Amino acid sequence: MRYAIHLAYNGTNYCGWQTQPELPTVQFTLESALSTLLRIPIAIVGCGRTDTGVHASDFYAHFDLDGPLADNLVFKLNSYLPPDIAIFDIFPVADNFHARFSALSRTYKYYAANARLPFSQGLYCRIYFNPDLDAMNEAAKVLMQYDDFTSFAKLHTDNKTNICHLTEAQWSREGEMLVFTITSNRFLRNMVRSVTGTLLDVGRGKLTIDGLRAIVEQKNRCAAGVSMPAQGLFLTNVAYEWSKLKL
Repeated sequence: MRYAIHLAYNGTNYCGWQTQPELPTVQFTLESALSTLLRIPIAIVGCGRTDTGVHASDFYAHFDLDGPLADNLVFKLNSYLPPDIAIFDIFPVADNFHARFSALSRTYKYYAANARLPFSQGLYCRIYFNPDLDAMNEAAKVLMQYDDFTSFAKLHTDNKTNICHLTEAQWSREGEMLVFTITSNRFLRNMVRSVTGTLLDVGRGKLTIDGLRAIVEQKNRCAAGVSMPAQGLFLTNVAYEWSKLKL
């Protein structure tokens, strides 16, 4: 039977989600915990590949298991795992459920502030200027007019296509935080952080709207802005058609 795991994690101490040889990752940590508790090797598939230092407040994974789950598995996992990983639920799903490929959309939020926020340390990026929020939102609307994001993709990856269909891209204020929210059916590696850095260039007057259009249309990563630090980035929502997938 296939089971879905709903979880969250603070990515500060991990080299991303995906298992890498001799490096701490969320996937390896969770697989090790499950395998120990269930006393059989468990392989987990995640809904995406967050990079080193990136956080997730809403993340799904799946695994297969012959037979029912152990009693109180969520409680046992949370007791066994380090405190920067939290398991919300484990539940049966249809055999065709795939944590990555069944997802309809993903939403990321990037947090930045022009202030020292000691209680948010490691969870936002400090910037040293006051960006023009209206200008950045005008620029974000321009991004919605395109679907080829080659200019914001990490070079030399195994992507078969750089086409992404955005359904949301906007900046807002939450107290002292500036928050960039972006939703798409898929994202390229490093895309959100490079888009964020480029929009912040607009916000400080370094880049015009026409300049942004030129960057997108060049399809050249070297033309875009810097990639923002990972600590400000959160995966905040992964959408599925649960009515057809959850048992």
